[in-house]
Amino acid sequence: MPYSAEVSRATPSCFLFVIDQSGSMSDPFAGSSTGRSKAEELADVINRLLQTLVTRCAKGEEVRDYFDVGVIGYGQSLGHGLQGPLAGRDFVPISQIAFNPVRLESRNRKVPDGAGGLVDQNFQFPVWFDPVHSGGTPMCEALGRAKSAVESWAAGHMTSYPPTVIHVTDGESTDGDPSPVAQQIRAVATADGPACLYNLHLSSTAAKPITFPASESELPDEFARLLFAMSTPLQDRIRREAAAEGYAVSDGSRGFAFNADLVEAIRFIDIGTRVSGLR
Repeated sequence: MPYSAEVSRATPSCFLFVIDQSGSMSDPFAGSSTGRSKAEELADVINRLLQTLVTRCAKGEEVRDYFDVGVIGYGQSLGHGLQGPLAGRDFVPISQIAFNPVRLESRNRKVPDGAGGLVDQNFQFPVWFDPVHSGGTPMCEALGRAKSAVESWAAGHMTSYPPTVIHVTDGESTDGDPSPVAQQIRAVATADGPACLYNLHLSSTAAKPITFPASESELPDEFARLLFAMSTPLQDRIRREAAAEGYAVSDGSRGFAFNADLVEAIRFIDIGTRVSGLR
């Protein structure tokens, strides 16, 4: 059965985030009341997801290398999104990510006070990825870089659970049709099955959010339909995870979300990075 390989330190899996950093990412995030840009909110999403992956791999004080993780950013320039001692590498073992944030930021959140109210609580927020927004949207080049990265990783991990690529963008490609390279990413495979490509479209149009659609007829514009077609159909396990989270999914549902707000973006990416059988 495909997508059944055990994820262990001997046979890790990998996640690659491909992040649009074009100039339009300076626009406000849909549904946000903070006035922060898409780039700022998305950076928080990626940092939270990296922390979630670290937590999944933590056993006591040890962080076990169940995952290799990479971030590619594209806009004015194309490069690796991780910074500090992790910069310049396609993939980094999760244990190295755990202990090498660029910095810790002091932040506040509301927590229950035990008497029916809320109080501010200070906490340290690890930052590996900073917001950037400049230039065009060279999507084909970025996905081409992603294809090369997962091809190389898969060649060295043929018995592992296949790579997962999560692409987040808010605009149309400025360097051609990304469909062929998306198909090439989805053709990369280990013995356990082909790579998964999920797309999150942070549209600026005033349209209702749509997550895990089963048909392009649900989508409002040509570019959303293109990203839908580029996305992997949900495998059985991911479809069950999405259904358990309350999403309406069917056999035709794909790993695509349109116009997601901040909460939906976090849930979408979190579901896409769930694998079972950590040992």
